[in-house]
Parts: sequence; structure tokens; C-alpha cells
Amino acid sequence: MHHPEQVRVIEGLMAHLDNDTNVDAGVQLRNPVTAYTCEDRARKEWKAFFQAYPHALGLSGDLPEPGSFFTSSDLGKPILCTRDEGGTFRAFLNVCRHRGTIVESEARGKKKLFVCPFHAWSYDTSGNLKAVPKEDHFGKIYKDCNGLVELPAAERHGLLFVSPEIGGTLDIDELLGDLGSELANWQLDQCVRHGGTRFDHPMNWKLAIDTFGETYHFEALHKDTLAPFFYGNVQMYDRYKRNHRMSLCLRNIDTLREKSKNEWHILQAAVPVYYLFPNIQLIINADGPTLVRVYPNGDDPNNSFSEIGFYLYKDRLTETPETQQRRDTRNLGERLEGFAEVIQSEDYVAAASSHVGALSGAQDYVTFGRNEPALHHYHNTYNAALGLPPLEEVVG
Repeated sequence: MHHPEQVRVIEGLMAHLDNDTNVDAGVQLRNPVTAYTCEDRARKEWKAFFQAYPHALGLSGDLPEPGSFFTSSDLGKPILCTRDEGGTFRAFLNVCRHRGTIVESEARGKKKLFVCPFHAWSYDTSGNLKAVPKEDHFGKIYKDCNGLVELPAAERHGLLFVSPEIGGTLDIDELLGDLGSELANWQLDQCVRHGGTRFDHPMNWKLAIDTFGETYHFEALHKDTLAPFFYGNVQMYDRYKRNHRMSLCLRNIDTLREKSKNEWHILQAAVPVYYLFPNIQLIINADGPTLVRVYPNGDDPNNSFSEIGFYLYKDRLTETPETQQRRDTRNLGERLEGFAEVIQSEDYVAAASSHVGALSGAQDYVTFGRNEPALHHYHNTYNAALGLPPLEEVVG
């Protein structure tokens, strides 16, 4: 984030604190509970948002060197992501061209060859078929035509994008809009992976996304965990096409009031949270980013899961005494695990409860307040992508 934009956001947060205001969408909107429970809608979302739309499956740090790989089935297809011997990010369907067996079963690692467990057909990190055992017995194989099926893939601003469609399109500038230059400013390509976790949850995937859409709940739901560090119900909010940025207000912002604006840094005052349509939350802090990816279990409207990856800036691993003094010195691993635990035991528990409520028939709509613009944006972008009308305003 460029410094003038940092100053604008910090000044906006301070103004909200001083005037007891918050970002204001101007209206309340209501969302039908069927948006979370309808099986037909879930099928349409699965196809439009997850089978036919590019996704960020990780950060550059997930593939730290040539030969690095990771596998994914989050989009309903077996995908193998590699960094080839030339350093280029590649993505393939993780399917042997012989009998269709899954080639690589490990979640991540480093290899020069991927060997199918069925008949040992072997592929390199560029997807080329390199070896067919007993080819003189099997018959001639045209190796150039029988490599792994490649998917459109691109590495941009430290993010790894893949289109799950064979022959699909991948226009990163169109996906990110003006947000691209700001993401580049965070140097995400200088981060290394520091572990991750997966949570399965009995709720619609959009309810998990909704938990990241406001800070109105901090003082109640997170009173003993996040509220001591954040001002609840105070944020700055900016849209970028289908994406957005929320800036969550740290209580530490008050230490900047006596400093020159030239000394201000956004991470001393706020936590920027970027939403990448349709299912990604990218959370920035001084140690490094956290990537939260939320998926439905196929076209099931009632079950979903989250993949959470933790990353560190490389210089965080080789700190000097001076940089250590500027940071919280608690064990980093414990802090990351603690953050994940808050999501799992507080946010997702409340969201799963909302799903039970949606199935109960107690009400036809849920309401999104004027102080919850991200929720307005989430669901209006979903509706627009499905050809549905925008959410209705609450009148009277």
C-alpha cells in the first residue's frame, strides 16, 4: 500500500474513533436465507464460482524452488502445481495419461519426477512424459502428446492463480483491477510458508466468508481474544471490482497521534484484509500474510471447509535485535495457531449456528446493516455473477 493511501486510511480510522462513526453503506439490505440453503443455487455456485473461475491456490512461497510442488482437490479436480526446473509456475490435472490414476498423492514436497503408482509412468515438473516402463512390450507411446494435461496458470504479485478449466482464460489484470498494484507493494513473493491447517464446518461456505465481513461482532464474540487489540465496529472499506479491502482498526493506532505522518505505517494502525472473489481472504500483518481459502463441499449447500496458510516475510526469519524490538516477541507459532483457533472456535462456531438458524424456518431473510458494507458487496457480487437481482433494501 503506497504511503499516501496509508495516511488516508489511518486518518479515516482516527476520524471514526474521534466522531464515534463507522464506514456507512447508507442502507440496510436483506438477503434471503435460501441464498445459504437452496440446493439449486449451490449447484449453480459450484459450477460458476469453483469449476469455471480462476482461483488463487497459494502464494509463491508454496513453491520455494525448482522441483517444489503441491497438490489440491479443493476445486473438485485433482490438480498438481509445480515450479519447473526453469523456475516457472505450472499447473496440471494430476491424472496419468495411461489409465487415469492420480499421479502424485503427497500434499507437498520436492521432486524431479512424478511417478504414477499404478504402472510407473513418469512425468517431470513441466508435465512431460519422461518414461514408460517396458515400452517395447506395451507398444509405441508418443511422449510429446501424452504429458500431463496443463491448466492455465500464472504467478502474479506473489499469488499463484490457476484456472480449473482446460483451455480456460486467465486474465489477472481483469481479476484484480486496480488492486493489483497495491498487492504488488506488499512483496508477497518474498514470503515463505510457515504451515497451515484445514477446518471442516457444517455450514454454507458463504457463512464462513461472512464472518470476515465486519468488525461489528468483535466486542461480543471476540471480547477476550481480539477485542483487547482491536477497536470493534470501526473500519475503512474500499472496493476493487469484485474484490475489496477492509482495514481493521488496531488499538495501537493511538500511538501514532503524536508522530509525524511521514512516520506512519498502516500496520501500526490497522490490519488490511483483502477479499478476492469469490472465496479468498488475504490478511496482512507485520510478520507476513495469512491466506484463508473457503470452499463448499462440491454442490452441497450445508457443508464446507477452509484451508488456512501461514506465511512469513523472509527477513522475519533473520531478525536483528532492532527489528525484534519493534515486534511482539511471543512465540510466532503460538500466535499463528492462536489466530486459527479464534477463527475455528469463535467465528465458525457462530457461523455454523447461523446455518442451523437458516434451516429452522424462523425467518425468510437475514439483515446486513449500514456498518456491514462488505456483506453488501459479497452478496451483490455473487448475485450479479449468477444473473440474480441485487439485494433488497430494508424499508421502514
